[in-house]
Amino acid sequence: MQILDGKVTAKKIRQDLKQKIAELTKKPGLAVVIVGDNKASEQYVNMKKKACENTGIVSFSHVLGQKTTQNELIKLIDKLNNDDSVDGILVQLPLPEHINEDLILERIFPSKDVDGFHPVNVGKLLQNKPCFKSCTPFGIIKLLEEYNIEISGKRVAVLGRSNIVGKPMAIMLIHKNATVTVCHSKTTNIKEICRNSDIIISAIGKANFVKEDMVKEKAVIVDVGTNFINGKLCGDVDFENVINKVSYITPVPGGVGPMTIATLLYNTYEAYKINKGCV
Repeated sequence: MQILDGKVTAKKIRQDLKQKIAELTKKPGLAVVIVGDNKASEQYVNMKKKACENTGIVSFSHVLGQKTTQNELIKLIDKLNNDDSVDGILVQLPLPEHINEDLILERIFPSKDVDGFHPVNVGKLLQNKPCFKSCTPFGIIKLLEEYNIEISGKRVAVLGRSNIVGKPMAIMLIHKNATVTVCHSKTTNIKEICRNSDIIISAIGKANFVKEDMVKEKAVIVDVGTNFINGKLCGDVDFENVINKVSYITPVPGGVGPMTIATLLYNTYEAYKINKGCV
């Protein structure tokens, strides 16, 4: 068994970006927008800000109150779209219920959509054209590649069908020539599917859902879950009981999380090159 260390791999990506950015006369800029009082979101935004600073990316934080109107948020997005110092725009989700998330995400210029959520980028991803890819699944692909894990020809179970992880993850795996099964709340034979899978990527948000009897010998496990039991962070996978059965597994924390932030920085640098005409 070997741990898929997201911290080490993310550090490599950040160091490479830091060297490239150090050679630039003008630095890439990332604007992060957070609306409302969500402690988890605030913590995550602070992590992103720190990662930007350590890499040489200029970070612009816009913290808006819970009662911010949809029109006020749209005006801010429009301002950032037309700001040459901002290469990437990230709106931290979830947004308050009175704001239409789809409308806001579609307002961001596709060339500044470093989260990869705009319909233009999603459509290009589906067609395997150059685009900004959703950070978490993109980070997972980079992590698997770092450890030389073969994807082509493998059976992969993706647990979860969200627009942020599950769906783009499945598409990226298909482009890598995997045979993909997407499982969700209506899937009736998840155990059987998992037992026949070479790779399992779980992003369903259920603590310890993936048990030892669901995993085949020498499988590769990627745990995207962030759950809390008695105040302690854990993933979707019953790590302690699964670890001795598999060939590779990501820890929680320290697996997928650092890769998500690293690929966000990577996307921001790529956005800089596009917006500054460097490609």
